[in-house]
Amino acid sequence: MKTMLILSGPQGSGNHMWSKIFSRHTDVYGWKDLNTTYWIGHDREPFNQYWKNIESLKDFNWNQSDYYFTSISVPYMENGEPAIPNILAFGNTVEDLGHRVIYGIIGRDKNILSMQERRLRGGETYHTALNFYDQLPLNKVYFLSHELLLLYQRQYLCKIAMDLNFPIDMSDSLDSVLQDNANEKYLRPIDHHWVDDLAKQTSRKWK
Repeated sequence: MKTMLILSGPQGSGNHMWSKIFSRHTDVYGWKDLNTTYWIGHDREPFNQYWKNIESLKDFNWNQSDYYFTSISVPYMENGEPAIPNILAFGNTVEDLGHRVIYGIIGRDKNILSMQERRLRGGETYHTALNFYDQLPLNKVYFLSHELLLLYQRQYLCKIAMDLNFPIDMSDSLDSVLQDNANEKYLRPIDHHWVDDLAKQTSRKWK
C-alpha cells in the first residue's frame, strides 16, 4: 500500500525544515527543491495545485513512488490573505484512492511560536491551528516536536521513521538541515532567577 504523509503545523512551527527532512529520501516523492534552496514559497510545493482542487488527486500519477509527502500550514497565505486548507478532505480523497494516510502535526514552543507569528503576521494565529487539528482522526495523527528534533536529532528521526514506517534519509547531508537552530534568535540568557537559590540549597542539603 502506498503512503501519503500530510505535514501541517501552525504558521512558523518549522514546516519548511520538516519538509526538507521528509523529502530528502530518494524513495519519497516530495518537495525536492527545498533541499537545494534554503526557502521556497508554498506556491511551489509539488501538491499545491491539488490543494486548490482536491478532486483532481484522482488524476495524479500514483505510480511514481510508494511514499508521498505534502505540507501545508494552518492558516496558509493565499494571495496575501490567511486561508484554512481542507486537510481532512485531502486525506480522505487520498484514502479513497486506496492509499494509507498519516497526518504529521508539528509542535513548537508556544512562546516562540507567538513571537514568530507576531513578527511576521502581525498577530497570533496558532490558536486557529489548535482548534482546527481537533477534526483530524487521532489514530492517524503523529505529533512532531521541533524542540525534540533540535535536541535528539538523528535518534529522534530514527524513531519517527520506525513509528511512521516512512523512509528518512540519515546521510551526512542531513547535518545542513539539523544545524539550523531557528529558536536561537528568540532566546536570551538570564543572570538569576529566585528558584536558583532554592535549587542550590536543596542540592547542598543532600551532600
